Amino acid sequence: MEMPQGEVGVIPDGAYKPISAYGIIGDMRTAALVGLDGSIDWCCFPRFDSASLFAAILDARKGGKFQITPTAPYTSTQRYLPATNVLVTSFNTDHGGVVEVTDFMPSLERGQELSAYHEIHRRIACTRGQAEVEVIFEPRFDYALSPVRLIPRRHGVLATDLDDDAVALASAEWVWWELEDGRARTRLHLREGETTWVVLRYDDDEVNPVESYESQTKLEATIAFWDDWVSRIRYHGPYRAEVERSALVLKLLFYAPTGAVVAAPTTLLPETLGGVRNWDYHFTWLRDASFTLYALHVLGQYDEANRFMSYLKRVARKSGDHLQIMYGIGGERHLPEGELTHFEGYRGSAPVRIGNGAFDQLQLDVYGEVLDTAFLWHHNNRMTEGLWSLLARLADWVADNWRRKDSSIWEVRAGVQHYVFSKVMCWVALDRAIRMAEELDLPGDLDRWRAERSAIHAEVMEKGWSEAKQSFVQYYGTEALDAANLLIGIVGFLPRDHPRVRSTIEATIRELTSDDQELVYRYINPDGLPGDEGVFSICTFWLAEALILAGDVERGERIFRRMLRHANHLGLYSEELDPTTGEFLGNFPQAFTHIALINTAQILEWAHGRA
Repeated sequence: MEMPQGEVGVIPDGAYKPISAYGIIGDMRTAALVGLDGSIDWCCFPRFDSASLFAAILDARKGGKFQITPTAPYTSTQRYLPATNVLVTSFNTDHGGVVEVTDFMPSLERGQELSAYHEIHRRIACTRGQAEVEVIFEPRFDYALSPVRLIPRRHGVLATDLDDDAVALASAEWVWWELEDGRARTRLHLREGETTWVVLRYDDDEVNPVESYESQTKLEATIAFWDDWVSRIRYHGPYRAEVERSALVLKLLFYAPTGAVVAAPTTLLPETLGGVRNWDYHFTWLRDASFTLYALHVLGQYDEANRFMSYLKRVARKSGDHLQIMYGIGGERHLPEGELTHFEGYRGSAPVRIGNGAFDQLQLDVYGEVLDTAFLWHHNNRMTEGLWSLLARLADWVADNWRRKDSSIWEVRAGVQHYVFSKVMCWVALDRAIRMAEELDLPGDLDRWRAERSAIHAEVMEKGWSEAKQSFVQYYGTEALDAANLLIGIVGFLPRDHPRVRSTIEATIRELTSDDQELVYRYINPDGLPGDEGVFSICTFWLAEALILAGDVERGERIFRRMLRHANHLGLYSEELDPTTGEFLGNFPQAFTHIALINTAQILEWAHGRA
């Protein structure tokens, strides 16, 4: 299903589409996945982490969808309008008709909401010949756990769960809807040049004339918003299109009301088809958010970092002595893990979990990522007394606790260990705190921080290194490798071309890559869960980045360019790939992967002397 943008693809038969067969739209409050068949198969209202309204991607029969598709056989393509998150799905029917469905959610304009409601606008236009399209509206409130009542209205359909939730679907007055078994269906006959709109509005119990939603005006304003944001991207290298799309994805994953960042807008998409590695990702991991801000910062987008630092201060004040690894997008701390036993899961991948049991794990690397982000942020912002007090407290905590075992960046559920990457990032935390204190003449226990920084470095060099493997290992006492250690040179723990950095890169290629040495596994040793997983897209970008910084620019760029070919037809990435087929696995689109793409492209600019 991986197709270059603009190439025609036929949607395969079967209930579930490939994960790669989707685009994303959003309004920085929530997001929706739109398939190549014109079906919205995933959307939560009113927030990223709310219960789903459409979840056919998790259960094709029960989950609910909102689909606009020609009734005749067709082929389809998708594209974004240039420099926007406005998605266009084009259908070429076997009868010669061409239909375009333009999907968007009104975005924010200069901080002002274009709509007080959450809305999805869908424009249906026949651009050649004539065609008949079928519209299916099948809302399923609360992960399809609540009953649905559909009520015909003069201007469309009202859906309610008989409790607090309501969704209005507005259409032209001439459209007649057939209602049956919680599904509204209609067929529209369009000739060349004819256009009509359907608009979904969440939390509204009135269905107004479709003209009153001002779809065209909101479309133009949304295009202008995205175009203005993209115009400020500082990267102008040969990979501008890929960087721009990745940046637009990251921007969509911000939750505007609080400044939080979600790791992905989806939940429960499997790391192995039919397996149990299905995790809920629509929360804010401080690690992922920090990496996101780093990527946007190097592109010259600073506003997001300012909002996130405010969010960080809020959650940190409520976190006692140390940080959790993740929070809700409103700052929620308790994110218990449960199961949706009535859903079969994507292509039978169960259990279908909501919440995430890793929320209370100790992962020491988080402190390094947060303080590294703060270090970057302070070069463009004024450090306040309150923020420095928080950051100094985090550095003190690291100085006191870095010797503890933890669960690592990968949230391993096989028990705690002395993970090497966690120790390295504790070194980063203290290093960045020391540098900020020295540069800004800020108070802090610098002598202690320096002493503990040196102690971490010495211990990792001794206990985290394998002479047999000529590589840093995953944790003390093992010979297993970990792709996260590719970052050791990147974060400055050692010089980027240090012999141990170079040999760790070669060991990673030797032991953690697929047969063609193109795609990187994060690790291959047992982790406490059954089944295998795919190769990790971020780790492949890390390998390219590490090679470039170590001086092997040609090799690193070759791996980077190969990885670009694994994007879907819109330039989007999931968390993982099947190393044999290239099929997408894991949640989608994944912030981690798009972050690494941006960083590698920017490092290539530096390596070629263009930045």
